[in-house]
Amino acid sequence: MTCVALTDRALVRIAGNDAETLLQDVISCDVKGLAEGVARLGALLTPQGKVMFEFLVSREGENGFLFDMDAGEVKPFMQRMTMYRLRAKADIAAVEPRAIAACWDCSPDDTLIADERFRAGPAVFRRYGPGPEAAGSMDDYARLRIEAGVAEAGMDYSPSEAFPHDVLMDLNHGVSMDKGCFVGQEVVSRMQHRGTARRRIAQVVGVEPLPVTGTSLTANQRAVGQLGTVAGARGLALVRIDRVAKALADGVPLMAGEVAVTATLPSWTGLDFPATEAEGQS
Repeated sequence: MTCVALTDRALVRIAGNDAETLLQDVISCDVKGLAEGVARLGALLTPQGKVMFEFLVSREGENGFLFDMDAGEVKPFMQRMTMYRLRAKADIAAVEPRAIAACWDCSPDDTLIADERFRAGPAVFRRYGPGPEAAGSMDDYARLRIEAGVAEAGMDYSPSEAFPHDVLMDLNHGVSMDKGCFVGQEVVSRMQHRGTARRRIAQVVGVEPLPVTGTSLTANQRAVGQLGTVAGARGLALVRIDRVAKALADGVPLMAGEVAVTATLPSWTGLDFPATEAEGQS
């Protein structure tokens, strides 16, 4: 077993008779169909359809849900959810400090919750609370996410600046296209039906170690994306797929700073760079 302590994460619990209905009507993912023992990616979107808060949500106890999220986002998330709660019978509270870990190369047990984001490579789990220690570092976790094409807010995109489609939430249960209305749903639905997503998370490989997170990806000195998580010569990047497609078609090298890179879309998505580009769109 490899486990990595995620000290930058914290938990919020939303529980009560109306908790499931409240969440189904507000957040992006489907909670009615959320099974016990599964942590599902979800988001609270802005009314304009951009990701304001990203989290993993799982069931805990009767009528209870745990939200695993960036520790710095706990208070503003609780404030926003309190605004949406109105008269719903649901309590919103930060959970007392509880260890959060990502674990893999292990057999499932009652202490582990399957992380639904990881659709390629080894099964990955969340563990909330104490457990056996196993060697693992944040660099190990970064490499795991890069190989699986799993983006996270903060490292790979900035809150309120990306649509769910940009960061692959349309393909890993992060948004539900079937459950009906939720905050920002009209924009998400329009992007889905019109196929207008122009940005996607890509996996990049450099000919030598990549520069730091936030470095621009360019083609002919024109920005085509930005590096997110980096581990050695591999990383994730949020890219304009039309501009990358044009660079590939024209044989123009992609650069991350001074490092030449190749870019591919995660194989589990079934996506590829478009055959034609849409010059002039932004």
